[in-house]
Order: sequence, then structure tokens, then C-alpha cells
Amino acid sequence: MSENKGASYKPYIPADRIVPELTVTSILLGILLAVVFGAANAYLGLRVGMTISASIPAAVISMGIIRFILRKDSILENNMVQTIGSAGESLAAGAIFTLPALFLWAEEGKIETPSMLTITLICLVGGLLGILFMIPLRQALIVEEHGVLPFPEGTACSEVLLAGEEGGSKAGAVFSGLGIAALYKLLTDGFKFWPSEVGHDIKFFKGSSLGMQVLPALAGVGYICGPKISSYMFAGGTLSWFVLMPVIALFGADATIFPGTEVINTLSPGTLWGTYVRYIGAGAVATGGVISLIKSFPMIVRTFKATMSTFGKKKGDQPAALLPRTQQDLPMPLVIGLVLALVLLIWLLPTFPVNPLGALLVVVFGFFFAAVSSRMVGLIGSSNNPVSGMAIATLLATTVLLKVTGTAGTKGMVGAIAIGGIICVVAAIAGDTSQDLKTGFLVGATPRKQQVGEIIGCIASAISIGYVLDLLNRAWGFGGTEIPAPQGMMMKMIVEGIMNAQLPWGLIFIGVFVAIVIEILGVPVMPVAVGMYLPFSLSAGIMCGGVIRWFVEKRTKDNEKLNKEAVERGTLYTSGLIAGEGLMGILLAVFAVAHLDIDFSSKFSIGQVGALIMWLLMLATLVYVCFGKKNLKSIAKKSDVRYDGDQSDE
Repeated sequence: MSENKGASYKPYIPADRIVPELTVTSILLGILLAVVFGAANAYLGLRVGMTISASIPAAVISMGIIRFILRKDSILENNMVQTIGSAGESLAAGAIFTLPALFLWAEEGKIETPSMLTITLICLVGGLLGILFMIPLRQALIVEEHGVLPFPEGTACSEVLLAGEEGGSKAGAVFSGLGIAALYKLLTDGFKFWPSEVGHDIKFFKGSSLGMQVLPALAGVGYICGPKISSYMFAGGTLSWFVLMPVIALFGADATIFPGTEVINTLSPGTLWGTYVRYIGAGAVATGGVISLIKSFPMIVRTFKATMSTFGKKKGDQPAALLPRTQQDLPMPLVIGLVLALVLLIWLLPTFPVNPLGALLVVVFGFFFAAVSSRMVGLIGSSNNPVSGMAIATLLATTVLLKVTGTAGTKGMVGAIAIGGIICVVAAIAGDTSQDLKTGFLVGATPRKQQVGEIIGCIASAISIGYVLDLLNRAWGFGGTEIPAPQGMMMKMIVEGIMNAQLPWGLIFIGVFVAIVIEILGVPVMPVAVGMYLPFSLSAGIMCGGVIRWFVEKRTKDNEKLNKEAVERGTLYTSGLIAGEGLMGILLAVFAVAHLDIDFSSKFSIGQVGALIMWLLMLATLVYVCFGKKNLKSIAKKSDVRYDGDQSDE
């Protein structure tokens, strides 16, 4: 039945109609957005441990530029821009989970600082494998199961493209958020006219500290994640900073406890978190990843079997060149040849510290997780795809196998991270590619051109991501306050724990069993665990965005159309906030590395009270964008507002 639905589906652009698609404009604009969203997501992920999908913002920006500035009208050209642009986000998501471990070991003097070539090749190989593995699965997942697999983000992106006449105002929301966040970030963390974090230690409750980071990206993350996920992260931060840390301070007292080297009573809350609670949080995060993988395992087995059962199905007896335009993939001999070439490169190039077994593991784990990731995002969406769980499983298996086969010590740790990095990128970009191909299927794109576009975006992002990681590390150092790099730190701990057994396992096991208790209570483990791992001030900032999302949904719940429009405007605006802060953060990192001092705090500063006022004003812009002028007036007049339904921002 699903096969008939896919075979009979009539896309927006018919197969017999040829329109501009893979053009110079779409390639250049797509590459620009791939680099921009890749860099912004790398910064965001290293700071708060999560990334945002770039497909819809990229599509909206593309429509605003191509349709309203260049005066061109091609939905497939816009689709190609988002296809290329979203590759940067997914590649960055895979890279930041694992590769910071290499920089951390270099900082400890165990290895040399990874070269740009090393980072680029790991990202490039992982990205290309993820795309190539997805190509033979397209017919099975996108066409044969059309109507069965919803592909939420891919379908939503197609709806945005089809509503192209709205692209100008929507693009304005993204660009407004980008500009406001960039300026805000420059004023607070650049010129330091006000602090980006407010709060103080609670003296009568030793070990605790109340604070909040007042930055646009955090509000954006909270809004996009929604009130539930934000509250789970906030709960995790509350557990760490108002339960675990005070308990350590109370019972530790005058003792010195490993891995700390100083008396507990002398430690500030920040040091308590960095010395002890971060390990507890890491144990909880790792357990959350494993739990998500275990819970998904029956689905993983079913989806892999279902995918393989339709794998290689013929599209007909026609040669590929005679197939309709909307059914043409890259030739299978080329795909197989490129996969084999990449495997040989992994084995032979000294850039990859892996043996033939490691190269084989990359292929086995890579194809398995690519198939699983591609189908699971079709079922439950990209945000619920257990990429971190897949990465943890890969690291556990590869580290153990490398150790028992003689590749131990530092060489084994680097090899495990290299393999884990490739697999993590494979899983992330395979899911993104399947969403993009679903969008293309719905609007009538040419699959092989989209696949070429994915490869172009992957190459551009792989080249840039190494420089971004190196820049951020040189500016502030991974694992610090500015960029905690939660997943990278966790992956480092896992590999070191297996290879050297030098970790404070007592603290890690506390985190393990806290996660198990959370799971028993029926609460999603991962957001709570991430909240435990990160500073409370981050979770508090994210919670503000979640509260605004809750307020928007509550005030518009009686009008479905207005609810959808308000939430969508807010999502686009907050995507701009996140991108704007990320890009300005990278620019500030350039200033830091170049030793350019733009700190004016000694001459002028509005202090913590001023910081809270500026934060509230920034949050007010989000509320304004969501509701628009007329709706805000209605809300101000009465508490139980009734909407006419068709009100605009004008």
C-alpha cells in the first residue's frame, strides 16, 4: 500500500518539467549558509550541548534572497539552498560530540594539537559516508514508505517552500533575530557594557549558587525546545546546584576528596561543580544515551530489517538515465566505488590512527547507524534521534576492541575518538540527508542533484569546521565556562575510563543511578542529565525561553491558525538569535586570539541590574515578534483574550 502511495504521488513540480535547481546561485548561497549555520551550531553545541535544525531557516533565508532580492522564482532552487545549507548544521552536530576530546588531550600534553587536516578529513569522511549510505536507502524510505514515515522536519520544510509568497516577511524575522543577537552579544561579551551572567553564591546554603546567563541564544534554545524540555534541563540544574553540591559541601566539610586536591570547605560553588558534579552529570548523560538506545533498540532492529527488506528494490527495468527525473539517484557503481575509496583512505592515511579493524568497524557501524538514523528521523523526527546514544555505543565497542587487539594507551584513545567522530557525523548527516530528500520528493526535486548538493555542503562545512573548533579552543579552551563542550568531555571520560581506569568512578556511578531513578519516574533522562552537567545559569537562561513559548501557546490555544503563526514566527526569530550570537561569538574568539582588547567595562558598565533590564528587553522583542502589534494590544486589554483569527503584524 505504501509503495503505491509513493509511486502515485504527484510532486509540486512534475517530473517532466525542468526548472533551475543546481545553479551557481543556489550553490554559492547554500555554501554560505552551510558555513554560517555550521559555525553557529558548533558554537551553540559546545556551549549548551545541543544544536538546532538549519533546514527551515535556510529555506526561509533562501526564499527571501532569491525571490525578493534577485527576483527569481524557483522553488527547486530554494530547496537546493536549504539542502546544501543544512549539511553544515548536521556535520557540526556530529563533530562537536567527539572531536573536542582531541583538543583536551593536546592541552594535557598527551598528544599534539590535532591539525586542521585531521579534523577536516574526519568530518569529510564521516559526512560523505553518511550521504553515500543514504543514497541506496532513498527508494525504500522516501518513495516506498511515503504515507508511512512522516519525516516531520522534511515535511515542514516543504510546507515552508510551498508557502513561498510569505518568504519575505519570514526571512525578515530570521535576519532581525540575527542582527539583534549579534549586537547584544557584542555589547555584553565584547564591549562588556553589562555582564552576560548575573547572580551570587548563597552564603547560608553553602555549596549552592543562584545565577542566570542572560544571552539571546539561550532564550532561543529554550523557545525552540519548548517548556517541557526546558523545565527538564532546569530540574537537572536545580538537582546539581541545590542538592548535590550542598550535600558535598555539608558532608565533605574539612575533607579532601578525589579528584579534588583542596579542602571541600575552601571550594567555591563553581569549583565544586567543575571538580565533582560534572563527573556525576557525565555519568547521567552517558546513561541517558545508553537508555535511549536500549529503549530504541526494538525499533532499531525492526526499522533496520524493514529497510533491508526493501533495499536494492529495482525502480523498474529501465536504465537509470531513462527513469523520470524525480527518481534519478547517483549511479550505484559510483556510490560503491566512493565508499570503498573512503574505507581505503581511513585505513591507509596516517591522519586516521586506525588499523584495518578500525576501518572495518567504521563501515559496519556506519552503515548500520546510517540506516537506523535515516529511518528513525522519518518516524520520530531529528530532535528525537538518539545520535549521542549511537556515539556512546560506538565508543564503548571500539575502545574495548582496540584495547583487546593491542591498540591501547593514547594511540587507542585517539583511534577510538577518530572512529567515534566519523560514526557520529555519519549518523547525524544521514538523518539530515533523509529529511532533505523527503522535502525534495514532496516538491519535485531531482534526487541526484540533491545528493550532489549534500556533498557540496559537506565539503564546505568540513573545511570550515576545523578552523572553528581550533579558534574556539585557542580563544577560551574546551571544558571551561565559556564553552563547556559537554558531549566532548563525556566522550573523553568514557574512552579514558576504559583505557586507563583513571576516572573517579564513584562520582560517575552516582550519576548513573540518578539517571536510572529519573527513568523509573518516567521523566526523559537526557535533558535532565544535560541540565545536571551544565552550569545552573545556563539552564536558567534556557528556561526563560521555554516560559515565553509556554505563554505564547497558552495565549493562542483557542485559535489554531494564530497559534501556528505565532509559534512559527517565534521559531524563525529565535533561530536568528541563535545564529547571530554564534557568529558574533566566533568573531569575539578571533579578537581574543588576536589579543584585541575591546573591553570598556572599566569606563562604562550598567552592572547586574542593567543586565537584567537588557535581558527583559531582549525577551520582550521575542514576545513582540510572536504576537505582533495588534495581538499584544488585545492581550494587554484582557486576560482571557479572544482572537478574530486573521490579524497581522502591520
